Amino acid sequence: MAQVKQADRVSINFIGTLADGTLIDSSYPDPNENSCEHDDCCHDHGPYEFTLGKGEFFPSVEEALIGMKVGDKKVVVIGAEEAFGNYDPENVYQVERSELPEGLVPEVGMELEVGDDEDDAYAVTIVELGEKEITIDANHPLAGQELTYEFELVAIL
Repeated sequence: MAQVKQADRVSINFIGTLADGTLIDSSYPDPNENSCEHDDCCHDHGPYEFTLGKGEFFPSVEEALIGMKVGDKKVVVIGAEEAFGNYDPENVYQVERSELPEGLVPEVGMELEVGDDEDDAYAVTIVELGEKEITIDANHPLAGQELTYEFELVAIL
């Protein structure tokens, strides 16, 4: 039976959870059984296909797939640094309300897309509202979180 090797295209089913068991990502099709807490992280349902070595999935999951056969299952714990980075308090800052787009009514938890000096866009979350300023957090919502991925090799394509 064939085993996965570097540069193979594979298909896996997976469930991704936080340390407390909160589901954050899943390839399984039953939305009632596997609904994600973080919709922006979820993939379309059905096996996820990717090529090992192209950085399309977490490196530790890709490494764990090496040598697996179709039907094999594994569990990998991914540290915050490899996942979405450590939480950085310097990525939380205040913005004058006057800098917000005209007509925008900010709310705590609202996600905005902002640009930097190099015209790169990134997502931020409003975490506090002040009279003249709002506080935004540019950390990924899962920054600082350890992730656990349970996966099964469905196919070597």
